[in-house]
Amino acid sequence: MTHTISLPSRPAKPRPHGITMVIDTGLPLGQFTDVVSSFGPLIDYIKFGWGTSVVTPHIEKKIAAARSHGVDFYLGGTLFEKYLVQNRFDEFRGICRDYGATTIEVSNGTAPLSHEEKSAYIEKLAGEFQVVAEVGFKDNVQSENFPPKRWVEAIRRDLAAGAYLVTLETRESGKGGICRPNGELRYGLIEEILDSGIDANQLMFEAPTNELQGYFVKRIGPNVNLGNIATDAIVSCETIRLGLRSETLLEFEERDI
Repeated sequence: MTHTISLPSRPAKPRPHGITMVIDTGLPLGQFTDVVSSFGPLIDYIKFGWGTSVVTPHIEKKIAAARSHGVDFYLGGTLFEKYLVQNRFDEFRGICRDYGATTIEVSNGTAPLSHEEKSAYIEKLAGEFQVVAEVGFKDNVQSENFPPKRWVEAIRRDLAAGAYLVTLETRESGKGGICRPNGELRYGLIEEILDSGIDANQLMFEAPTNELQGYFVKRIGPNVNLGNIATDAIVSCETIRLGLRSETLLEFEERDI
């Protein structure tokens, strides 16, 4: 059956914006394969969260399954940080090469790595990989004490270093980074970032909850870049983008009912 309702336009893959990054927290291979085969057209990236790829059996088969359904992948930035604190950066880069990764995440959400040092690693990797940088701390105290001006500076620095996208940190729990410890979005921070002149298409907002997804779709539009989408929330996220769920039902209508 074909539906005739009017919906917002969504660009076809590979999308320049309107990206959906889904986080794999360790799904069994069969379930993972079901996810990418069923919802591949709705997924731009699968991120193998934090260091799960190290202990995930058959990670190569997961990567192959994602690729076969047109889904790109990258390893969690926390794994990058783990290799870095052990002075094994070249090994990490080699692992990404061995997996055939074309995208790599560079972060400093936990490791004692300055924003200047992080940007230097982005420069080292940008010639070979499409770099997704991440700004923001996982620790709630650090996040609360990181002022908006510093967020903007860090984002600009990473983009200048060659990052393709800059992800604004929110843990898969919906806390930390751009959210307060109670899960409330730091609205003032978001407004300062958006008012800074940085192109919103170069930002990816981690939004693991329906509330966050709805806010960013209403604030920026249906083709905002969203990350940390749970594997069981892919369809739900797309309906929020299209005004098919209560959070955004009236957002894209030309007149009130």
